[in-house]
Amino acid sequence: MDGVLVDSGAHHREAWIRMLGELGVTAPPGFWRQTIGRPSAEAVPLLLGESIAPAEARRLARRKQEHYLTLTARGPQAVPGVAAFVETLHAREIPLAVATSARRSDAIELLGPLGLLERFRVIVTVEDVARGKPDPEVYLLAARGLGVPADACLVFEDAVVGVQAALRAGMRAVGVATAYEPADLLAAGAERVIGTFEDLTWPL
Repeated sequence: MDGVLVDSGAHHREAWIRMLGELGVTAPPGFWRQTIGRPSAEAVPLLLGESIAPAEARRLARRKQEHYLTLTARGPQAVPGVAAFVETLHAREIPLAVATSARRSDAIELLGPLGLLERFRVIVTVEDVARGKPDPEVYLLAARGLGVPADACLVFEDAVVGVQAALRAGMRAVGVATAYEPADLLAAGAERVIGTFEDLTWPL
């Protein structure tokens, strides 16, 4: 879901761009990958390319958070092209499932406003599994819920552990490069990588 259907990083990226812009700094391509998994105050000096006082790093991190809260008030943002792609699959009666490491309440809150929630027959969340990705459990449960053999499933994944989980479930995987570099997703076993769903046709 995150990074495949919902561009959960869009507001974070824009917040960083705005904060850096206030300093007269232009964010370089792919800058936001340096921020993934890091506290904002630790990411600030990396983005600036220089050491700064911890207090100043914290101040800039708070400023970035202010921008982020302003942006999130607009609601969730879909990955470009995903709504049209999902509609294409739905119109062809291809069974669709969401297999996410997020909570069910988050899935409903994010997918509902985007008009995507009702397009998925099955939604498997973190509450439904004993082991998270890269364990294949979440994908196997999704396939079982759809009544589809695992080897007939195609997974779209933005995370290395997600690609690994799909392969361990006996499924094919297409990488979505919204978080990781394409090379990382290919190395994990994705058969191809897309940037967004724009101009993507079915069958692939």
